[in-house]
Amino acid sequence: MDMASKKKGICYTLSGGICWGISGCFGQFLFQNKGVTAEWLVSVRLLVAGVLLVAIGYLRDGRKMNEVFYKKEDLKQLLIFSIFGMLFCQYTYFAGVQHSNAGTATVLQSLASTVVLVYVCIRKPRLPKLFEVCAVLAAILGVFILSTHGNIHNMLLTKKALFFGLISAVAAALYNLLATEILRKYGVYVIVGYGMVFAGIALALVVHPWKYHVPMDMQTVICLFGVVVVGTAIAFALYLKGVSIVGPFMGCVLGTIEPVTAIVVSFLFLGSEFQWIDLLGFAMILGTVLMLSLRSSQNQTL
Repeated sequence: MDMASKKKGICYTLSGGICWGISGCFGQFLFQNKGVTAEWLVSVRLLVAGVLLVAIGYLRDGRKMNEVFYKKEDLKQLLIFSIFGMLFCQYTYFAGVQHSNAGTATVLQSLASTVVLVYVCIRKPRLPKLFEVCAVLAAILGVFILSTHGNIHNMLLTKKALFFGLISAVAAALYNLLATEILRKYGVYVIVGYGMVFAGIALALVVHPWKYHVPMDMQTVICLFGVVVVGTAIAFALYLKGVSIVGPFMGCVLGTIEPVTAIVVSFLFLGSEFQWIDLLGFAMILGTVLMLSLRSSQNQTL
C-alpha cells in the first residue's frame, strides 16, 4: 500500500467514526429541545436508515440482496439479529443519550469490548490473561469515577443513565456477536439494512411513532438528517471504505474517535458539562477499549 492510499484510508475511517459520534449529538439536541423520546427517534431512524441502506444495496448488488430470504436458517439468524442485536443496541444507546448526554452514553457503550472479553472467557472456557484483568478493572474503575466522582455515596449519573449506558454495552456486544458470521456471508447492506428495517417495524408496532406530536421545523429536519443519513448511510460508507484500505487492525484503533467526537461536540455545542474527573473516567474506559482492540486485532493478524 502506498502512502497516499493509506492516508485516504485513514481519512475515510476517521470520518466514518466522527459521523457516528456526531449522530448521537443530533439525537441529544432533539431530546433536549424538541421533546423527542428515544422510542420515537429509534423507530424513525431504523425504518428510514434501513430503507436507505437496502436501496443502496440494490443499486450496488441487485438481486443478490434477496439471497438471505432463500435460506431458512440464515433468515432466522437475521431476524434474531434484528431484534436482539440491532433494536436492543439502538434503543439502549439513544435511551442512554436521552438520560445523560451523547458523550457519556457513547463512552459507556464502548464497554462492549469488555463484555465480549468476559463472554469469550466463559465460553471457551479459559482464565483471563493478566492484561485482560487489568483492562476490565480499569474499565470498572472508569465507570465508578464517571458515576460517583470517587465518592461511593455520591451518584452523579441518574440511575436510568447508568442503567441504559451499561445495558447498551451488553447490547452492543450482542450486536457484534450475533452479526459476525452472517455479516461475512452477506455483507453490510443486506444484514444491517434489512436488520434495521425489521427492527424498525417491530418497534413501530409497539410505540406507534405516528401518534407522537413532534414539531417538524427546520431544526428537527436537520437533526433527523444527521441521525439518519450522516450517522448511518454516510458513516457506514466512509468507515467500511476506510477499513477496506487500512484493514481491521487500524480500523479498530481509529474507531475510538467516535466517543471522543461525541464528548467534544456535546461539550462545545450542546452545553454538556464535564469536570476533570469525568475526563479521567473517560480516559480509563477508552484506554481499555483501545488496548483490547489493539490486542484482539494483533491476535487476528498473527
